[in-house]
Amino acid sequence: MAQKAISRRSLLKGIGAIGAATVAASCARAKAVTPVSSRRAKPADYAEQITRRVTETLLVDSHEHLNDESARLKESAPGSGNRAGDWSNLFSHYLGSDIITSGMPKKDHDDFFSAKLDPAQKWRLLEPVWPAVKNTGYGQAVSIAIRELYGINEVSAKTVGRIAERYRQWLKPGFYRKVLCDVARLDSCQVNNGPFHESNMPDLLLQDISIVGMHMGPDFKAFGSRTGITVKELADWHKVIDWWFEKYGRYAVAAKSQAAYSRDLDYEDVKAEEAAPILKRVLNKEPVSDEDKKKLEDHLFWYAVGKATEYNLPVKLHTGYYAGENKMPLNRVGKNPGSVCEVVRHSPNTKFVLMHICWPYYEDMIAIAKQYTNAYLDMCWAWIMGPATSTEFLKHYLMTAPANKILTFGGDYRPVEPVVGHAAIARHGIARALIELVDEGWLTTDGALELIEPIMCGNGRRIFRLEEKKTACRKAPWIP
Repeated sequence: MAQKAISRRSLLKGIGAIGAATVAASCARAKAVTPVSSRRAKPADYAEQITRRVTETLLVDSHEHLNDESARLKESAPGSGNRAGDWSNLFSHYLGSDIITSGMPKKDHDDFFSAKLDPAQKWRLLEPVWPAVKNTGYGQAVSIAIRELYGINEVSAKTVGRIAERYRQWLKPGFYRKVLCDVARLDSCQVNNGPFHESNMPDLLLQDISIVGMHMGPDFKAFGSRTGITVKELADWHKVIDWWFEKYGRYAVAAKSQAAYSRDLDYEDVKAEEAAPILKRVLNKEPVSDEDKKKLEDHLFWYAVGKATEYNLPVKLHTGYYAGENKMPLNRVGKNPGSVCEVVRHSPNTKFVLMHICWPYYEDMIAIAKQYTNAYLDMCWAWIMGPATSTEFLKHYLMTAPANKILTFGGDYRPVEPVVGHAAIARHGIARALIELVDEGWLTTDGALELIEPIMCGNGRRIFRLEEKKTACRKAPWIP
């Protein structure tokens, strides 16, 4: 029997019906998997709510290089000979590197930070490069600090005299607390300053034990001389390391190594029997091959990490970008995530705080925090290296890894004033990240608000046991 012919019009109508059904099914599936938060009405002032909560919440500062206030006042005294003892000190440290890489000649750079020029002369050196650096994170941190501390909205020929004057006016006893607590609104700062610094501001400037000199070199002078231990063999150097933890372990908030500036983080488990003869050759000033040098460093690293773990101290590891200019080997820096992943895996009972999010290789670091219970990521320094990319990092992190393992601020400065600017940049980035996650439907307003206290303050207080450490430091034997 002949089949009934199907008209072209009927065929198209049939396809249209099928297509419509397919589209309807696809829409139903899309609705089913759309994040719940995007289907809830946002309050009209949700962005203001988030921004206000971020502004009001204290920040735990997990990393600084600050001297005590008394030392800073002494260094800044007229005639002290300090390289940057005047207002130009604000532009030193990180911004000084941007100034160099923007093209300022070295002689001009040295003169700018010297004591021999007045503010107008210094401005003439800075003026050609200031437009190029003022919008970087380093430049903005300084500009914001000048605005918030001195009430001056721009750096220019008209304002440098007032900046210099107000810089000097702030340098008086008590200014650290005004800068860090009243203006930057910090809970406390964690400081890496030498092997361990007996701070006279123990409830504000909490200290790390540095382990870099324990395993790199090692540094017999800085770490050995204070102990009174004569180092003749490896067992003696172990005793030196023990001494530092026995003396300061209860007061320190963490142990810290920045060895990534000079080597890969591929630490192998080298036994004492193999490391002992190498240390003997070092002590005797005999030649040591690069391979043996690494073996000694690896053994001493794990010994120091073991002591930190015994005292329940997190181990902070520098990862990622280098401070300074014209010396960073990205081919090695890019290996940090893979190498540190093995470190974390090797010692599951140690809390590893991976500093600076390994910027700019931060996506791999999120995978480590997601995979390993003992891995924590720290955004110290990152906000001023890359403000926009750090905002993206925080968004990605919060949608990927546990929120109780992220630390969102550390100023990482030697001069105290730019910490104000860095904290403001961090608050802006934290608020933007959360607002965008609400905008995109990944979080509700309430969900975003609930994250603010943990990521800004609560995680840091818990991970570093800050209240316990503050109490111990107030009763430390070096405090009058």
